[in-house]
Formats: sequence, structure tokens, C-alpha cells
Amino acid sequence: MTEVVPKKVCTHSGTFHCDEALACYLLLNLTNDYKNGVLTRTRDPAVIEQQDIVVDVGGVYDPARHRYDHHQRSFSETLSDKYKTKLSSAGLVYKHFGREILQNLLGITGPNLEVIYDRVYETFLEGIDGIDNGVERYPADVKPNYKVSTDLSARVGYLNPNWNEPESDIDSLFKKAMALTGSEFEQRANFYGKVWLPARAIVEEALKDRKAILPSGSIIVLKQFCPWRDHLNDLEKEQGLGETIKYVLFGDSSGQWRVQCVPKNGSSFENRLSLAEEWRGLRDDELSTLSGIPGCVFVHATGFIGGNKTKEG
Repeated sequence: MTEVVPKKVCTHSGTFHCDEALACYLLLNLTNDYKNGVLTRTRDPAVIEQQDIVVDVGGVYDPARHRYDHHQRSFSETLSDKYKTKLSSAGLVYKHFGREILQNLLGITGPNLEVIYDRVYETFLEGIDGIDNGVERYPADVKPNYKVSTDLSARVGYLNPNWNEPESDIDSLFKKAMALTGSEFEQRANFYGKVWLPARAIVEEALKDRKAILPSGSIIVLKQFCPWRDHLNDLEKEQGLGETIKYVLFGDSSGQWRVQCVPKNGSSFENRLSLAEEWRGLRDDELSTLSGIPGCVFVHATGFIGGNKTKEG
């Protein structure tokens, strides 16, 4: 029996970042050729030359030789023409191995694979690429209202040794970074493949039946709760519906009903049409008396969601 020689996977030594931690996790755990390979962290050109695949070091992007660095001045690769964000080493591994990785993780093929491949990049990988390459999320002259320091890239950064601590085993810390990024990638991919994607059929059915609920077609009723925002946005665009849907109704786990406002876009806090200002923050009998609708449970203080004991309410 021929002995299988583990493939040699390489990235740089020293301070580590989210992109190469994730790139190495994906290669060593979810690809056909590099799974269970041997990881080397170095900046020695002679050692790098001997590796089977190299990410985030070496100054070369050459898929034919499996060299995936993105630090060259001439580098401008993106996932596809749809995206403008320059790839990091994580994005490069995903571009060249992402479909294989998702097939191995989720067992999906065909059109569904393409949907998940794009969704996982857009909602997970692109942010890692952008942060590593210093790409701002919005114009520099827009001052954010608050700072976010708990994203995945920041949490990986916190795993590095502090400057004023005794020297530690940085390679062991890098393995922790790999495990952190890998677990979050797998969680996100599993969500989109096994939870998010099946919900599309439920939203599609509700959209088809919307005029039986209200002639204007501005309300849809889900036969069961599911992640609906992205699917509604996509289906509206595909069917040329504009922004006609204002509210989504669905039953909750207690047997009561919820009405939720449709946001202006998939991630916006601004609604197409919020619930009435005078109802917001009220509950139970006080809300029922004011609104004239029996069975009211609550309306959120921001007016984006409300509850009633019955579907009719």
C-alpha cells in the first residue's frame, strides 16, 4: 500500500491575522489535497520554495504553482466582477477552493452551491478581505456613531502576544486563531446551507399568495417563521416587484402572532413603513384600547415589530 505523504502548507511567521488563520484552517481541514497537511510558519524564502502551497507570504500570486500572496503592489484580484473588494489570503483560498470546501462541508452541488458560495463570501469572507486590505466600509468623511471592536478580525488580533508579556508560543496561539476562524466559517456556511437556503421556498410561496391576504399585496404571511429578509429582497428584484411588501406576518413559538416591518434594505434599521407612532412601546389592554384591535400583546418602542394573540389581530 502506497504511503500518503502529507502536503506541506505554509504561511508567514510572527504576528498573525484573521485572513491567513482562516486560509490555513480551510486548506488543512476542508480541502481534498491539503487536509491533514503539515503547517509551516516562516519567512525564509528557501523554506517557502519547498512548500506545496503558500498563503499570505512569498510575494507571489500564481494559482498554477499554488502561491497565494496578496501583498504585491500589482495585486488587484477580487472574487468576481460582482465585487470590488481586493482579496486577502482567505479570499484567495476561497476563490480557488471555496466550491470544493462547501461541497465537502455541506454536500451540495449545482445551482444551490453557487448561491451558497456567493452568500458566504458576501456575508463572511468579504469583510475579512476588506479589513485586512484596509478597505473602508463607507466613505472616510462619514463619522461612525460608534466603534466595533468585536468582529472576527479583531478577536483574532487579540490572540497575539502582547508587547509587554513574556515571550510565548506564538505557533500555539496561531492554532487557536485557526480554530476560532474555522468554527465561525463552518457555523456560517452551515447556517446558509441548511437553515437559510430552505427558507426561500417558504418566502416564495407567501409572496405568490400575498393578494389573497390583501388586494394591495403589501402583506405576506409565512406558513412558519424562517429567515426571510434576504429571500424577500432577492425575490422582489427577480420578479420586479419594487418595494410593495410592507409587512410580514408569522406565528411565534408561543402560538401567538407577530407582524414585522420590511426594512428598506436587507440590513437597514429603517423600515418601508413602521407601525403607528402612537402604538410604540405599549402593551396588552392599553395597546388594544388605543388601536381598537383586540388581543394586542405589544409594539416595540422603535415600531419595527408587534405581537397579537391571533392571526386576525
